[in-house]
Amino acid sequence: MLVAVQGAAALVMAAVLVVRAIAGVDQHVVNGLGTAAWFVVVGGVVLAAGRALTLGKRWGRGPAVFAQLLLLPVAWYLGVGSRQLAFGIPVAVVALTVLGLLFSPPALRWAAGGDQRGPASSSNGGPDSR
Repeated sequence: MLVAVQGAAALVMAAVLVVRAIAGVDQHVVNGLGTAAWFVVVGGVVLAAGRALTLGKRWGRGPAVFAQLLLLPVAWYLGVGSRQLAFGIPVAVVALTVLGLLFSPPALRWAAGGDQRGPASSSNGGPDSR
C-alpha cells in the first residue's frame, strides 16, 4: 500500500509540474514538462508495482525495491546537500520502512513462494499465480 501511495504522489507531482510549466513559473517550460514526463513514467511504474503487491503479484517487488533504493540518495541530498531536513528525514524514513517491510521474513517467504498451499507438482491444473 505504501508503494502505491508513493506512485500516486509522483503522479500528483507530475501534475503540479505541468501546471507550473504552463503557468510560466519555470524559466524553461521544456525543463518543467520533461521533469513532469519523468515523474509520470516513474510514478506510473511505482503505482503499478504497488497495485501488483496489493493484489499479491510478486513482480511488483522488484520495481518497489528499486524505487526505494533511488529514494535513499534523494533523501541524503535533501538532508545533507540542501539542508532541508524537514523533507530529507521523512523521505529516508519512508524509504527505509518500505525496504524493511519488503525484506521482512514474511515478505521473503512470500516472494520465495513459501506461502503456497499444496504440493508443487505438474498435476496441479491451476495457473501459476506468480
